[in-house]
Amino acid sequence: MIEKFKTLFFVKSSLISLYLALTIPIPFISIDKLKIFSLLTFILGFYLIINITSDHVETSNNKISYKTSFISKILGRKNWEISWEDIKLIKSLATSQGSKVYYFNTDKGDNYLIPQRVENFKRLLDIVSQKTGLYVSDISYLSPLWTYKLLTFLSVCMIIGEIFAFKDQMLSMLNL
Repeated sequence: MIEKFKTLFFVKSSLISLYLALTIPIPFISIDKLKIFSLLTFILGFYLIINITSDHVETSNNKISYKTSFISKILGRKNWEISWEDIKLIKSLATSQGSKVYYFNTDKGDNYLIPQRVENFKRLLDIVSQKTGLYVSDISYLSPLWTYKLLTFLSVCMIIGEIFAFKDQMLSMLNL
């Protein structure tokens, strides 16, 4: 049975809302000669951010796979696929922010980063444990979920502020 684990909603929403908060004003404040170009690049960037946040993990009876989008491949991310039998251990490495990242280590000595920002992560870990027999209880999300929720909230507040500022600017221009 194949199970699919998509990127966490709050990770995806935080990145998309931050992109929007930082770029929505650009087409409106650009000079007349660049308005169309800035609008087109805004739309292209929006497409790219949605595309690169659509990576996912698939598990089956025989293997685990990480699938990236075409755009992610162009930007350097690679698909990978490991047979359950080839995974010999899970290595952890500390990050500079105090978290840990985890890698599948194979019989060939290859290391594959375990995606820690996927929906239903506990279920993914249960499958990994069942299929490999390895201990996974210490593995958790890379960052606490509240950080992504806070970033989404702050980004949405920025967007709302930009809308009000634009509305006020338009009203003052009409009253002239």
